[in-house]
Amino acid sequence: MVEGALYTDWETIYQDNVVKVYRLMFARVGNRPDAEDLTSEVFVKSLPNLTLPLPVVQVHAYINVAVRSVLADHWRRHYGAPLADVEVENIVRPNDMTPSAEGSGRAGRILALLPDRSRAILELRFLRGCSIKEAAREMGVSPGNAKILQYRALRLAAEVGQRMLS
Repeated sequence: MVEGALYTDWETIYQDNVVKVYRLMFARVGNRPDAEDLTSEVFVKSLPNLTLPLPVVQVHAYINVAVRSVLADHWRRHYGAPLADVEVENIVRPNDMTPSAEGSGRAGRILALLPDRSRAILELRFLRGCSIKEAAREMGVSPGNAKILQYRALRLAAEVGQRMLS
C-alpha cells in the first residue's frame, strides 16, 4: 500500500475491499448466503458515512469497524452471542501497511521504554499482526487478560509518546 494513497470514488473502495470482506465473513459464518448478506451490510453501513476523498488507511479502519459491528449484530440475532465475544481480524492487517521511517523509529523508541509485558502485547498485536486470541496464547494469558494488557499498554505508550514530544 502506498503511504498517503487516497480513495476518490466509491467504486474503487468497493472493488478494493469487497473480496477481503466477503472472505472474512465467509470464514466467520461458514455459509455463502449469510456471508454475501453480511458483506452487503458492511458496505451499506460504511459508504454513506464516508466523505471522499479519504486516505486508504482511514477507509480500511472504518470498514473494519463496520465488519465488527455487522458481525456482532449477526451473532447476537442468530446465536445470542454477547458483543464482548466478537473477535474478528482486520481486513487489512498491520503487516500490510508500510510505515514511515520516522514513525517506525519513534514507535521503536516508545516500545523500548515500556515494561516487558506491555511491549510484548503491543509487538504481538500491532507489529506481528496477531489476533487477541493468538497474542493471549503466546503470552500464556486469557484473551480477556490480553485485552486489558493491550489497553493498559496503549495508554502507557501514549503517555510515553507524549513525554517524548514535550
